[in-house]
Amino acid sequence: MVDTTPMVTISLYYWAGAKAAAGVAVERFEAGTVADALRCARAQRSDPRFDQMLSVSSLLVDGVVVRGDALARPLEEPVRVEILPPFAGGSVC
Repeated sequence: MVDTTPMVTISLYYWAGAKAAAGVAVERFEAGTVADALRCARAQRSDPRFDQMLSVSSLLVDGVVVRGDALARPLEEPVRVEILPPFAGGSVC
């Protein structure tokens, strides 16, 4: 069976602790889904802290929170994925 999923540019933007774990602020992958791009990012690293960071981070795809099966949805155009690790803080009011 031949995979006919179109490839698009998926830009991964790492913030705060995610940036430290990735070792870069931004990287780009040609992939068919966000899940595929995340697999590529994981494959480039041997540090288990990076996998842990991805498993607890929020993912915003073009500004919308995406999780679960939605990450495997085939893409038709390039997207920007913000990877935001959990952080402490909040309102003091």
